Amino acid sequence: MNKFIYATTLALAVTIASTGCRHRPIGVTPIPDHSGQIGDQGGGGTLQSQPPITTANQGAIAENGQYDPSKWNEDRDALAANTIHFAFDSSVIRDSETANLQAVAAKLQADASASLKIEGNCDERGTEEYNRSLGERRAEAAREALVGMGVDANRIFTTSYGKDKPADTGHDEAAWSKNRRDDFVLLHPKTGA
Repeated sequence: MNKFIYATTLALAVTIASTGCRHRPIGVTPIPDHSGQIGDQGGGGTLQSQPPITTANQGAIAENGQYDPSKWNEDRDALAANTIHFAFDSSVIRDSETANLQAVAAKLQADASASLKIEGNCDERGTEEYNRSLGERRAEAAREALVGMGVDANRIFTTSYGKDKPADTGHDEAAWSKNRRDDFVLLHPKTGA
């Protein structure tokens, strides 16, 4: 009887060790390389943060389907006053930020040639990988809200800087609350691009 229990326990332990510990992440947010561009780092896949290539934006998207900064003039000042902020560890857009999103949507609807880059940011707490993912979720939340307000999804690019681009370099809640944000960059096509 002891041999049977021992053999069964051993077989169960081997089975658990060989199959129960495998975990492949699904929907992993890619981490930008040194140039700040998001690229596929391999593994379990990536979140699709960029719009599909259409005739409307085809010239401004690089061959790999990613945002190509050489095709756009970036105007960081145009929407700087409309930055939205998030609660700690959250990508939920607060009601108090709706007016800023409406202003961004109105600007895009008034200028059919313009597009938008949304840059998701986080405070310094958490791992680099976690903050990249959270920044991407924040940018995607703003993108979805703008699409819900009537902005064409093909005109919106998203990226995540995680904790790499703080608005305030302090190490307290006052600084962290400024760093949990989405920045909006107005884009105009470069002539001849």
